[in-house]
Amino acid sequence: MLKVDLHCHSNVSDGVLAPGAVAAYARKGGVDAWALTDHDEVGGIKLARAAAGEQGMRFVPGVEISVTWANQTIHVVGLQIDEDNPDLLAGLVKTRSGRDARGREIAAQLEEAGIPDAWEGALKFVGNPDLLSRTHFARYLVECGKCATTTEVFKRFLTEGKPGYVPHRWASLPEAMGWIRSAGGIPVIAHPGRYKFTQTGEDALFDEFRQLGGNAIEVVTGSHTPDQYATYAEVARRYGFLASRGTDFHAPGEARVEFDALPPLPSSVTPVWHDWF
Repeated sequence: MLKVDLHCHSNVSDGVLAPGAVAAYARKGGVDAWALTDHDEVGGIKLARAAAGEQGMRFVPGVEISVTWANQTIHVVGLQIDEDNPDLLAGLVKTRSGRDARGREIAAQLEEAGIPDAWEGALKFVGNPDLLSRTHFARYLVECGKCATTTEVFKRFLTEGKPGYVPHRWASLPEAMGWIRSAGGIPVIAHPGRYKFTQTGEDALFDEFRQLGGNAIEVVTGSHTPDQYATYAEVARRYGFLASRGTDFHAPGEARVEFDALPPLPSSVTPVWHDWF
């Protein structure tokens, strides 16, 4: 059975390792087929494709697009995309705009909370300032000793109601899915168990996603608990969705589950890659 990981990040967005190093780390963890899905950016795909080939892995080009839906941020992964598609590239440029202003407001709030120099500190962890994210600020808060781990950071800072939380309006769901479809890709709702929707709200998200032509969700992901694997397998069956799997890798030691420890999809669902390899 192929070990497939279709959700990973490199330092092209908010990961720590370069695309080639992520490929090597995934292969070391036993991965046979791998996707790079950087946030709102496809600049690492060509390097990732070449590295996957060198590692003997099958490669799936991907991206993770930030979406505002019902006043919350959700993520939609696009798999099997053409990374050179002009509609996708223009959409990602549009989505990335505004990160600078948001980052400066995050830094201002953190300074008010007694954490100076957060702007400069976060920039040390990002290759492209246009992709500055909360994760980069989280790494700085760990580096400066304010928190022991990035998990602790997101409990004390950068989330709604806590210092450093600055909402941002991203792409709409129809926009993101349109860009992915234009690029020949397959939209997948990323880590649905991470969002703080009521049951009614979650059902509305799945209904709209399906009405827009979406037919896949992540079931086994590093962002889900083991109990949620079963929950979202049942969702996939109920809606007729294909199921995806991925660590949501950002850096060694940061993930809830490493490449070698993420379990396979339940046998009751159909993998999104069922006819790819």
